[in-house]
Amino acid sequence: MTTRIGVITFPGSLDDRDAQRAIRHAGAEPVALWHGSHDLDGVDALVLPGGFSYGDYLRSGAIAALSPIMAAVKDAAGKGMPVLGICNGFQMLVEAHLLPGGLIRNSNQQFVRRDQRLRVENSDTAWTSGFDKGQEIVIPLKNGEGGYVAAADALARIEGEGLVAFRYLGVNPNGSLNDIAGLTNERGNVVGLMPHPEHATEPGFGPDTSAAMRSGVDGLTFFTSAIAATVSAAA
Repeated sequence: MTTRIGVITFPGSLDDRDAQRAIRHAGAEPVALWHGSHDLDGVDALVLPGGFSYGDYLRSGAIAALSPIMAAVKDAAGKGMPVLGICNGFQMLVEAHLLPGGLIRNSNQQFVRRDQRLRVENSDTAWTSGFDKGQEIVIPLKNGEGGYVAAADALARIEGEGLVAFRYLGVNPNGSLNDIAGLTNERGNVVGLMPHPEHATEPGFGPDTSAAMRSGVDGLTFFTSAIAATVSAAA
């Protein structure tokens, strides 16, 4: 049976169609979901995409975290469903308290767009199992409020419990504490990160590599990992 991965569209979502395309490239069926619904349509996993939900008013992701569908997202996450938050989706996850800490304006006060080197710090999650721990990957980044922050005790717990999923390499583009680019929850089914894996899944459209321009497809592994996790859970 084909894995069905839902992509939730919020007012102001920008990368929902890109996420759907990435899911299709990975071999799963993308399912479009609407923020005003209470129904997840029986999907096996969820993606909260990037963009500017509700115009980023109040705080990025704060209003979206209160959308009707988020009650179902929280319930599904609590039951172990794989949930991925990308950029604005990561902001929603922290605002919904599915991941710890917060995200603030970039330290340079500028919007940043770049192909970003990352190190995989945790390969035991539903979205990272296809990577090796310590593996270096390149994923496009584009954000204005991507600085990860947390209280000192919370940061110590995050580091101590191995909840850092990805760390920036080479350049810290937004001032994130401890170079944190992405997190996982304790169970490993919820992952959030600021870079955009959905923009690195198809040759000709991803980051440059030593092999060829725009040939980077490191982002595809996020989605194939989730497919493997859902298949394993159903077995």
